[in-house]
Amino acid sequence: MDMQRMMRQAQKMQKQLADAQDRLADIEVSASAGGGMVKVIGTADMQITSITIDPDALDPEDIEIIQDTIVAAVNECLSSAQEAANQQLGAVTGGKIGRAHV
Repeated sequence: MDMQRMMRQAQKMQKQLADAQDRLADIEVSASAGGGMVKVIGTADMQITSITIDPDALDPEDIEIIQDTIVAAVNECLSSAQEAANQQLGAVTGGKIGRAHV
């Protein structure tokens, strides 16, 4: 394989990877915790776009439970975002990406 051909292939792959990374913002992921009391929506580029808390969950005496539930929902949403990013970017790299660096 000649060097010019290799360089063209590398440039093509680099463009495809950049395009895939740009599309991550359009991939929506969501998660809920506490039986649906807390719902989190985000994107595959690791941005949380919405957190919804069921008003019935807002008992001032149970604030620690709500805080833990929010953390659980956010972490699950981010995990889903990472998985979606890996799938999107893995399609470009032939599955040779362990963690998306976005």
